[in-house]
Amino acid sequence: MRMSLKSTGWALVLLLALGMVVGKAAPTAAQDSAAAPGETAVTGDTAAAAGDVFDQQSLPTVPDEDLEGGFTLSLLPFFQEMISKGGVFIWFILAALVIGIAVVLERIITLSRARVNTRQFMAKVIGSLRQGSPEDAIEICQRTRGPIAAIIHAGLLRAGKGPEAVEKAIESAGTIEMSLLQRGLIVLASIANVAPLLGFLGTVSGMIAAFNAIAAAEQVSAKLVATGISEALITTAAGLVVAIPMQLSNNFFISRIDRFVLEMEEASVELVDTLVDLEAHHRG
Repeated sequence: MRMSLKSTGWALVLLLALGMVVGKAAPTAAQDSAAAPGETAVTGDTAAAAGDVFDQQSLPTVPDEDLEGGFTLSLLPFFQEMISKGGVFIWFILAALVIGIAVVLERIITLSRARVNTRQFMAKVIGSLRQGSPEDAIEICQRTRGPIAAIIHAGLLRAGKGPEAVEKAIESAGTIEMSLLQRGLIVLASIANVAPLLGFLGTVSGMIAAFNAIAAAEQVSAKLVATGISEALITTAAGLVVAIPMQLSNNFFISRIDRFVLEMEEASVELVDTLVDLEAHHRG
């Protein structure tokens, strides 16, 4: 829970920082092409002389409004406009996006910390057991983080009670570790399923507003219904934009967890086989 709260805070900071950076990055073509102090201004005669060298018909024509306002590279006004036109459901979609980003960051940190070199770890544990030092093997597990070290540690604590007790302890510890690895995935799956539905709900709301405007107006025009149709299209697109990366992230985490499960099974089998061999050797 502590990791989840930290990840949520980092996600909010990341979004705010991105908005500030993008909002400041708004250079225009008019500013870039403005003459600096001390430079000679280009007069009409100079432009006419330059026209003799360059083929003016080959140059692209630029609309007057683009020359006056310049080309803006800022995405913040665009998103602000989309949010203002998206209706009430766009806020639910944005909330789902923030929650999804927080869960993705938390899962990335948790799964990265849980990753360990299984072969090297098991080689140290098995070597300590064969040397007759189960305490050293337990200490190695305590120094190593991750689900594999946790289940091997649980099994070593029951090593003196026989292989069956070891298998039962590993199974119980594996169930706990699996629940920790899968924590948060239900949230990503829910967002991936609900975000498009919220978008479609916004689409229905926008179309209802458009038809109400048509019914209330005496003369129907495209400008009259543009607001409702814009809301419908924006919420649909926003829901899909949120759902697609959440679904991909969920699938990626599931594949990583499946890999952890396979490594845990291999490590547990190796440990049980080693304990059985050691027990048979002592009896012999």
